[in-house]
Amino acid sequence: MATPALPDPHVGALRAFNRFYTRRIGVLHERLLATRFSLGESRLLYELAHSPGITAAALGRELGLDTGYLSRLLAGLRERGLVKSQPSADDRRQTLLTLTAAGRRAFAPLDKRSREQVETLLAPLNSAQQQELLAAAARIETLLGEHAREPARVPSVPSVPPVLTVQLRAHRPGDIGWLISRHGALYAQEYGWDMRFEALVARIAADFVERFDATHEACWIAEREGTPLGCVMLVQARDDSTGAPEPGIAQLRLLLLEPAARGLGLGRRLVDECERFARAAGYQRIRLWTNSLLSAARGIYAQAGYVLIASEPHESFGQQLVGEIWELDLQR
Repeated sequence: MATPALPDPHVGALRAFNRFYTRRIGVLHERLLATRFSLGESRLLYELAHSPGITAAALGRELGLDTGYLSRLLAGLRERGLVKSQPSADDRRQTLLTLTAAGRRAFAPLDKRSREQVETLLAPLNSAQQQELLAAAARIETLLGEHAREPARVPSVPSVPPVLTVQLRAHRPGDIGWLISRHGALYAQEYGWDMRFEALVARIAADFVERFDATHEACWIAEREGTPLGCVMLVQARDDSTGAPEPGIAQLRLLLLEPAARGLGLGRRLVDECERFARAAGYQRIRLWTNSLLSAARGIYAQAGYVLIASEPHESFGQQLVGEIWELDLQR
């Protein structure tokens, strides 16, 4: 059975976006970022700089490159003394690729100019606009990543979105107040926690607003037809006693779902957005603090690959609780 054709307006809109974005970041230029490298060569240098000792086969799979094209690119970089290869100690049939010292020196200005280009793109936007842009980019990656290997599916009425679609968006004025209020109300109703918990959430939320850095922190609101259904934050982890940032570590905070939104996979979707954002921001680990009685949240964390690393009894919010620290290693 033939796959139904996608509606022309959808195809045209996405093609227009592709043209706009490739022009905006200059990938159509013969040499990327005014360097001597093509786009393909630049991608290889980036992957080798961040994944030293990768095999050619794994590199091809990661970039989705044809074997012949990949071989030609690697040969050119080897001839220029930028890439070297050596047999794997575990399997002599495998060849491991790494950058040479010259390759690392060649990649450094390329990496620097790439960061400067992104900073230039973000600079005209205010913090809320930057967060909205980053959340939209993460959502595009989520949608295309989830469906890249699935058969195309066309809804019965493609021009009209489903009425009950839940969307994730960046926070905006009014959302932080809702987040504090719903945490206080739901935890009192479901677990008997007193107002000291709501006060803690208010302090966390206030710190988020005052320290907000859109390049390293985010807050997502899940909503359906304008009604908030859930939320989560990802922030720079900080030392509890000094408040100093802990390099390379993000902290997942304030995951919440309204009762009507539970059991739909929305919690995992929010947690996955945190992971995608953290990887893009360059974090090495994500940490979170929770309590043992929050079984649904703990199940989401475990399913997403988080590992329980510490637990300790405590008395808080009028209850005897067991606090837990979970972590996700983003480098595994």
